[in-house]
Amino acid sequence: MSSNMAQAIKQLVQDKGISEELILKTIESSLLAAYKKKYGSTENAVVKFNDDGTEVTIFAQKKIVETVENPVEEISLKEALELTDECEIGDELLIEINPRDFDRVAIQSAKQKAKQTLREIQKDTLYSEFKDKIGEMIIGYYQRERNGNIYVDLGKTEGILPKKFQSPREIYRPNDRIKALIYEINKNPSGLQIVLTRTHAEFVRKIFELEVPEIYDKTVEIFKLVREPGYRTKIAVYSNRDDVDPVGACVGLKGVRIQAVVRELEGEKIDILKYDPDQRMFVKNALSPAEVSQVVILDDVKKQVLAVVPDNQFALAIGKQGLNVRLANRLVDWNIDVKTENQFAEMDIADKVKEAVSALFTDVEEEIVKIAELPGITPGIVRALSKNGIEDIEKLVTFTKEELVKLDGISEENAELIMKIIQENVEIVEEQVGDEETELKEMQTDKNEEAAEEKSEPVDEKIDTGQDEFEEETYVCPECGATVTPGMKVCSKCGVGLSFELEDEENGTGKDA
Repeated sequence: MSSNMAQAIKQLVQDKGISEELILKTIESSLLAAYKKKYGSTENAVVKFNDDGTEVTIFAQKKIVETVENPVEEISLKEALELTDECEIGDELLIEINPRDFDRVAIQSAKQKAKQTLREIQKDTLYSEFKDKIGEMIIGYYQRERNGNIYVDLGKTEGILPKKFQSPREIYRPNDRIKALIYEINKNPSGLQIVLTRTHAEFVRKIFELEVPEIYDKTVEIFKLVREPGYRTKIAVYSNRDDVDPVGACVGLKGVRIQAVVRELEGEKIDILKYDPDQRMFVKNALSPAEVSQVVILDDVKKQVLAVVPDNQFALAIGKQGLNVRLANRLVDWNIDVKTENQFAEMDIADKVKEAVSALFTDVEEEIVKIAELPGITPGIVRALSKNGIEDIEKLVTFTKEELVKLDGISEENAELIMKIIQENVEIVEEQVGDEETELKEMQTDKNEEAAEEKSEPVDEKIDTGQDEFEEETYVCPECGATVTPGMKVCSKCGVGLSFELEDEENGTGKDA
């Protein structure tokens, strides 16, 4: 073969990123294709490379016979003796084939086979390289545009940035540097298609990881990120360390970090807010930059919440075309109804609900029952405990430190933090108090039963004085002189009201009225 084959192989390895072993297999398959085109079969074809892979030879394996019937697979003894002295009938010889003897059709077939094999190898190589990079950031250069789709030069291959994945405020020109996220990878007959995106929320997350070291090393974590590409992004963050301000870390000194992100997004507005386990405070933060004066949860099941803002903050809270409140809804996963203070005062809301609204912003400390409401608890610990079926403080306090460490997702450091938070914020009430309350309830129940029994007795038994002759005594009405008895409240003749006192046993006196 050509003495320049080694140089050609190195060039292919450098340009196409294909291994030398695969290139040698491609050369072998193309030679076999040419051999088959010329001789009709490759059953007796043998391709061999020298030790350093710089030379290749193709042989025809033929059997020595007396009479040749198939010249492709057989050779006469006379011809075989001309090639080697040590041979006899029945032996097999490897006879070198000069590639220059191949005709034009055979050579063309070999070239097509080589191109097809190299294309498939390159496609598989690139796919194996990029399939693990889905969701990662990549940088390329604007190459061309077709039907609104932008083709990006990625070096070894080409990526496509579809029109639907382009920000509406961005304009691209040839040779522009484009930073994008690898969205998906598709194999098709023409090659490998790498789809890029600049509109997904994960693209913004990756930019923050590049610009904010605290996010990259997990000191500050992004709880949730929502985005309206080209217009506004809201991002809720929290810190795993008490001495690190999550919002300040994302903004940077004099806003240098957030400005870098905004420049990359071509001026898109970004709201960075602090995540709060208390849903009311989270809603209040989510409506930033508007100031919220009151927040009340109307329905936990339907996730409906009411946010009350000053009159001059209503437009800011709603945002242009409702964008701000719409993104806030997606961020907190609640349906937020924004009202001004005057609108709220005119609303027909139950008194108890209004009292609850007022109580939300008083200094009176409210009793908390959910673990997420504990001061100092991190969202990561809350999620880990929730996966283990522990969401209430009442259940959490029954665990010891050793039992907490055995839970899935709870490290020893987390267990120590949990025990510290419980010690500082949770007051455990003795059971004795509950016993006293139970006793009081039982006493009250007895009194209620006695009262019920008295109500069920006949009237004549209720006024029984223990004197059998009391019901037979009669008196005279002081108004008209008619006869009356102690059981009467008014005189049956004149209608005057009556009142009786029992006869005094010592002096025998009595009174009537």
